[in-house]
Amino acid sequence: MPVEKSAGAVVFRREGENIKYLLLHYPSLAQSAKSRTQKSYWDFPKGHIEKGEKEIDTARREVSEETGLIDVKFIEKFKSVIRYFFRFKGENILKFVTFYLAQTKTSEVKISEEHLDYDWLRYEEAIEKLKFKNAKDVLKAANEFLTRNEAKQ
Repeated sequence: MPVEKSAGAVVFRREGENIKYLLLHYPSLAQSAKSRTQKSYWDFPKGHIEKGEKEIDTARREVSEETGLIDVKFIEKFKSVIRYFFRFKGENILKFVTFYLAQTKTSEVKISEEHLDYDWLRYEEAIEKLKFKNAKDVLKAANEFLTRNEAKQ
């Protein structure tokens, strides 16, 4: 079975007392008119790891390419890996996506042509907007990490 690896980031910024998370609006998963189309969905910036590239470098590159954000600071000690299966051209593919946590001070995002829109949302709003359970789990882990580390300060 083929295996794919990607990396991305849960990007956040502080707005006063609030933490806001960046979600990107992805178009429908089904590109073929013959297949039953699935609705568009919201998720984090992410993409395929290129040959010779480290996961963290992929995450940095994908955030920059998909959002235009270049002032991101990756938070040490947070890493979340999800795994899922999908079908492509009649073949089952096992996919691993590694997510990092990254902070920005920039609110303006310049989305790539891969996306329909973006939104900065508080945790509760972002959890509701995410479609997939594994994305919700990543956001929950990131939010708990930030909350736990703020309590230590």
